[in-house]
Amino acid sequence: MKKNNIFFAFIIPIVVVVALLAVQALCDLELPSYTSDIINNGIQQGGIEGGLPEVLTVDTFDAIISISSEDPAILASYDLYVTENLSSRDFETLTNKYPLMETENLYLLKDLTEEEKSIVEEHIKIPLIITTMLESNNENLINTLNLTIPDNGTLLDAVLSLDKDTFNTVINSITSSLEQLDSSVLDQYAVASVKTIYTNIGMNMDDYQMSYIIDKGLMMLAIAALGMVIAIIVGFIIAKLAANIGYVLRTKVVRKIMSFSSKEFKEFGASSLITRSTNDIEQIKMFFIMLLRIVVFAPIMGIGAFIKVSDNPLNWIIGIALIIILILIGILFGFAMPKFRSMQKLIDRMNLVSREIITGMPVIRTFGTEKYEEERFDKANIKLTKTNLFVNRLMGIMMPSMMLVMNIISILIVWYGAKQIDIGTLQVGTLLAFITYTMQIIMSFLMISMVSVMLPRALVSLKRIKEILKKDISIKEPTNPIPFKETEKGIIEFKDVSFKYPDADEAMLKNISFKATPGTTTAFIGSTGSGKSTLINLIPRFFDATSGKIYVDGINIKDASVTALRSRIGYVPQKGMLFSGTIKSNLMLGNDSLTDEEMITAARVSQSLDFIKSKKGEFDSPISEGGSNVSGGQKQRLSIARAIAKNPEIYIFDDSFSALDFKSDATLRKALFKHAKDATILIVAQRISTIMNADNIIVLNEGEIVGSGTHKELMKNCKIYQEIALSQLKEDEL
Repeated sequence: MKKNNIFFAFIIPIVVVVALLAVQALCDLELPSYTSDIINNGIQQGGIEGGLPEVLTVDTFDAIISISSEDPAILASYDLYVTENLSSRDFETLTNKYPLMETENLYLLKDLTEEEKSIVEEHIKIPLIITTMLESNNENLINTLNLTIPDNGTLLDAVLSLDKDTFNTVINSITSSLEQLDSSVLDQYAVASVKTIYTNIGMNMDDYQMSYIIDKGLMMLAIAALGMVIAIIVGFIIAKLAANIGYVLRTKVVRKIMSFSSKEFKEFGASSLITRSTNDIEQIKMFFIMLLRIVVFAPIMGIGAFIKVSDNPLNWIIGIALIIILILIGILFGFAMPKFRSMQKLIDRMNLVSREIITGMPVIRTFGTEKYEEERFDKANIKLTKTNLFVNRLMGIMMPSMMLVMNIISILIVWYGAKQIDIGTLQVGTLLAFITYTMQIIMSFLMISMVSVMLPRALVSLKRIKEILKKDISIKEPTNPIPFKETEKGIIEFKDVSFKYPDADEAMLKNISFKATPGTTTAFIGSTGSGKSTLINLIPRFFDATSGKIYVDGINIKDASVTALRSRIGYVPQKGMLFSGTIKSNLMLGNDSLTDEEMITAARVSQSLDFIKSKKGEFDSPISEGGSNVSGGQKQRLSIARAIAKNPEIYIFDDSFSALDFKSDATLRKALFKHAKDATILIVAQRISTIMNADNIIVLNEGEIVGSGTHKELMKNCKIYQEIALSQLKEDEL
C-alpha cells in the first residue's frame, strides 16, 4: 500500500479516533460534577451555587462595604440600577426576576469571569455572613454584643451606629470567630446568607431552584448525548479501521504465501499458514480495537478522575484500591501469560489434526482407524480446551475480584464520607461524585489490564504474521528479467542439473542433461522415488536446481520472470485439483479470455465433453470444494482440459493419466498429440502404454538418467526399462 493511501486509510482515522475519545472521556468526567451540583446546589442549597449574591439591596450593599472597610474588589463588582433610569424593557425583565426593584434601587453583579467571581466571593463572604447575621437579630450575638436595638431596627443598625473604634472591634471579633470555622461550613453560611437576601428581595426561590436543576439536567443530557454520539462514531471508525487492517494483513499474507516455493510451504505447514492468515489476524484485529478504544480512553478517564478528586479528604482510599488492584492483576498475569504464549501453537496443532482427518477420511475408514484418529483429535482438543479453560477461569476470577474490591471501596467511602458529612466538611453530592470518580479510576485500571491480557496473545500472533511477511523466499524474481524470445518457443534444455531437498542427506537428481523441442513428446519413467516428478517441477521453478542450468526458449529460467515462465507452461499435477465454482470457471483459470469454442475444444480433446454435456448445467455446472462432486477420472480430465484451454507452448503432465482407463488414456493422448502438435510435451508416467509412442523416453533410477531413446531403442539397450515394461505388458504387446 502506498504511503499516501496509508496516511488517509489509517493515520488520519486514528488521529480522529484519538481526538473523539478524548472528548468522550471529558464528557464522562463532567457528568459526576453535574450530579454533585444538582444535589449540593440544586437540592440542598435551593439552586444557589455559592456565596456571591447576584443582587443586593442598597442597605445590604452599604452594610457589606462598611464591614469590609470599603473593599475595592467588592465595590468594583456591583453596579447600582436606579429604577427611574431603566428602560421599560429592562424594568420589566428585572422586576420579573427581582420584584423589589419595583420600589427600590438594587445593586447587580457585573458580568464577571469565573475566576473574577471566585476572587470577589472570597472578599465578600465574611462581610455578607456578618451582615445577614446582624440583620436577623441573632439572639447569641445580641447577648454577646450587649447592644441596644433601636425601635423597628435590627442589630445591624445598632452596630452601624457605633463609633469607628467600637465598630471595628465588634466586626473584628465576629470575623475572628467566623475564620476559625471550617471553610465548607463557612461556605454553607454564605449560601444561607445569599438565600436570605434573595427571599427578602421577593425572588421565588422554588422557581429559582427548579430553574437551576432543569438547566443542569439539560446540560447533563446534552453532554451524555454528545458522549453517546461520539461513542457511535468512534465504534464505526474503529470497526472500519480494524476491517481495513484485517484486509491489508490478509492480502499481504496471501500474496506472500503465493510467492512461496514448496520449500517454504514445507517449513510452515499448510495448517499453520491457514491459522496465521485467519485466527492470528483476527487476534491482531481484536487487540487493535481494544487498543484504540482503551489505551487512549482509559488513561484520560483515570487521570482526569484523579485530578477531580485530588483535593478530597477521602482520596487516600483510592490509593488503597489501586495497590490492591495492581497486586491482584500481577498475580493473575503471572499465571496467565505463559498459557497465552502457547495458545496459538495449540490451535495450529488442532487445525493440523482436523485437516488430516477431514482430507484423509476415506483412508481412515478403509483401515478402520476411526477410534485412533478420534483419540488423536481428542488429545489435541483437550490440550487446547484445558488451556482455554485455565485462562478463562483466571479471567472469570478477575472480574468478581475487581467487583469485590470496588464494593469494599464503596463501603469505605460511604463509611468515612458519612462521618465527614456529619461534621459538615463534606456534602452528599460531593460524596456521590467521589464514589463515581473512584469507580472511573478503578475501571480505567481494569480496562488497561484487559488490554494487557490480550497483549501477549496479540504479540504472538503478530510475530507469526511477521515470520511469513519477512520470510526470505527461495524462488525469487530476477532484478532485471530477460524477456523470452518470440522466435524460439517450446525449447527446454537441462545442462548437468542436480537437485537436493533442504536438509536431505543425498541429492534427489544428479547430473541430468537432455533437450526437448517443439512438436516432440518427452517421457520420463522409473521406479517410485527415482525423481521423475521432482525433475519436471524444476521447469516451472517450484524448486530451484542445486547446480546446473535449465533453459527454456534459450533463456536460463533463473534469469527470466517467474510469471512469464509459468505463463508458457500448461501444468497438470499428479493429483487433479479443482476449485469451487463451475466447470467453466475452472477451465478459464489459465485463460480468462477463453471463448466458448475454445472451451468446447479443450473439453473434447481431454475426453470431458460427454460427461459435461450430461450434466444439467453443462459448463455452468457447479464444482464443489476440491472437486469432491466429480469422480477421480473426471477430475483428472478437467485438469487436463484446463491446461489445454491455456494453449501453452509447453505441456507438463505429471502422471496425469493414471486415473484413466486404457481406452480413455489412448484416446485422450491421440487427441492431445494432434491438438498440440506444435507444442513441447513432457509426460511423467508409470504405465509403459502411456509413453510407448513418445519421441524420447528418459529412464531414471535413483536420480540419474540410466537410459534415453525411443521405446524400441530402450527395449534393446536399457535393462531397467525392460524390467518395467515386462512387469506391465506381455512380450507380444511390447
